[in-house]
Amino acid sequence: MKKSVFALAALTAMAGTTATLTAHAQSSVTVYGIIDTGLTYTSKVGATNSSRFSLDSGDMATSRIGFKGVEDLGGGLSAIFNLENGFNNDTGGLGTANTLFDRKSVVGLSGAFGTVTLGRQTDYLEDIGSKYTSVQTFGANGIKGGHFNNLDRVAGGARTDNSVRYDTANLSGFTGSLFYGFGEVAGKTSAGQSFGFAGNYSNGPFGIGAGYYQSKLAADALPARAGDTSLKTFTIGTSYQAGPAKLYAAWSQSKQPAAAAVAATGLVQIITATKANIFDVGVDYALTGNLHLLGSVIYDRANINRVTTGATKVSSTQLNVGVDYYLSKRTDVYALYTNQRAKDVINPGVVNAAYSSSPADDSSQNVVRLGLRHRF
Repeated sequence: MKKSVFALAALTAMAGTTATLTAHAQSSVTVYGIIDTGLTYTSKVGATNSSRFSLDSGDMATSRIGFKGVEDLGGGLSAIFNLENGFNNDTGGLGTANTLFDRKSVVGLSGAFGTVTLGRQTDYLEDIGSKYTSVQTFGANGIKGGHFNNLDRVAGGARTDNSVRYDTANLSGFTGSLFYGFGEVAGKTSAGQSFGFAGNYSNGPFGIGAGYYQSKLAADALPARAGDTSLKTFTIGTSYQAGPAKLYAAWSQSKQPAAAAVAATGLVQIITATKANIFDVGVDYALTGNLHLLGSVIYDRANINRVTTGATKVSSTQLNVGVDYYLSKRTDVYALYTNQRAKDVINPGVVNAAYSSSPADDSSQNVVRLGLRHRF
């Protein structure tokens, strides 16, 4: 009888231990994504400034598929991971050649202290872009050209390999972020190194955030040397929800201290500039629960250092208007019109992918996008 009682007690204890371990080891994996495809008319493209009709992927939001998971380690601590691939659903190809998880590839820990992630990822400037710039209404790929070819890093796509990011827990509406990228160059720690920091405050209808990022050359680009600062960029943005209208505005300043003086005397690309100031102001007005009216203006003022003669103060202005209609919580259709003008510089193009859709000169460009976006 005593043996039976002892055995029953042991089994009960083991069952309790197993239940505790199971509770602590609760985990989940989520598959998610966006598929965005649109018909696009672009008025002036390439060497002859000819018009083009195209079927594009990701004009409003980059098409992607992602996997994220969390495991409860107990004591309020969790292990997390996030793998995200960008793809072109019009062709089925990778968004970035030879890089499977080009958008994100991180593992980390999360708890009361905040969250730490390690791997390939964005810094907090992308978060600011999604909250306070035209990225949220007209899509990252449709505003990169207006944002100094995304050198201010607010329009997604600006990712850092071999990086560590720390985000604080929410402290009464305030969150902070620290970022560091390893250059991984033997014998010269500063080569390829990057770092950033940011803060954001959100309280009801009001939000404001700011962030800074700096990177250094990984290799010599004479006269600049490996370890010299190649980019300094800062953005501050704010928004306010006034009834059905969300108003937002942001200012970015980006500097390229290592940029070489331009030898050409004619029109050049705006990314040859040593400094740019970008202003982005817009509104998202919910006419009904399903129908949103969109509008924004992006102005980019840049300084070009020249060896000889030519314009040193250049600019571009981008006007965006559109409508976005939600068929459901996960599916919407949109119609967007953009006019982009350039002064004393080659027009960077609206739907910007390494200038593949830009004019050959400073001609004004008009773009119409009609698209369907589905989230899952």
